[in-house]
Amino acid sequence: MSPLPDVMLEPLVRAALLEDLGRAGDITTDAIVPESLHTRCVLQAREPGVVAGLDLARLAFALVEPRLVLTIDRPDGSAIKPGDRIASIEGPARGVLIGERVALNYLSHLSGIASATNRVVRAVEGTKARICCTRKTIPGLRALQKYAVRVGGGMNHRFGLDDAVLIKDNHIAIAGGVRIAIERARAAVGHLVKIEVEVDTLGQLEEALSVGMDAVLLDNMGPDMLRRAVQMVGGRAITEASGRVTPETAPALAATGVDLISIGWLTHSVSVLDIGLDYAA
Repeated sequence: MSPLPDVMLEPLVRAALLEDLGRAGDITTDAIVPESLHTRCVLQAREPGVVAGLDLARLAFALVEPRLVLTIDRPDGSAIKPGDRIASIEGPARGVLIGERVALNYLSHLSGIASATNRVVRAVEGTKARICCTRKTIPGLRALQKYAVRVGGGMNHRFGLDDAVLIKDNHIAIAGGVRIAIERARAAVGHLVKIEVEVDTLGQLEEALSVGMDAVLLDNMGPDMLRRAVQMVGGRAITEASGRVTPETAPALAATGVDLISIGWLTHSVSVLDIGLDYAA
């Protein structure tokens, strides 16, 4: 898994540290922990999952105290179980305690995304369906959250409004129909820009197929209708299913032959993975 470069990560980590340090720094740690004290702590899994976000944890500690050394035992993408040591951090104790919360916030959140993604990916094994995320991301964290989806075995949808055309229901309503919306989009964008259209009925799908598109988002269709839609497309476009997908419902959707299954909750409301930082020596 290719990591994100530090130049992308550092501004986010720095902003999080500044938010936490406030106007006077860590007054608790400064009062209790001698400046000369060195320590060693371990990042440890408290529940099963997939690790993601260690570079952010590393930067959180390094920006606070450059002398801290993070040693990684289980890199991003590793499967972990309760009690597994993910990494250890060693050096000036004040730096460990000051950077702890920011490091854990990023690591737990991104590991939660990777773990949830992996659960759905494993649920559709044996089919051709790929699991992907959406633009339903926490503001400011999109690149990180989409990275975590990839770590979990998923793939990314578009990153923003500028890298692909996705004609949704309101575009269709305002334009006056599926055909005219697709035709306007094709006339306006460059030849390298992909066009996808969202439909929620087979009638809309038939209209979209009459003019052609690169991908079709089959929204909130049950397995039976979805199977008919995939058959109608017949390989002429990439097929994507969406709408309240869970690890339990994903297998039936994947069995229809759909190419992609997109899930918003992987990024907008996923639970964190429980990871702790524990004193070791």
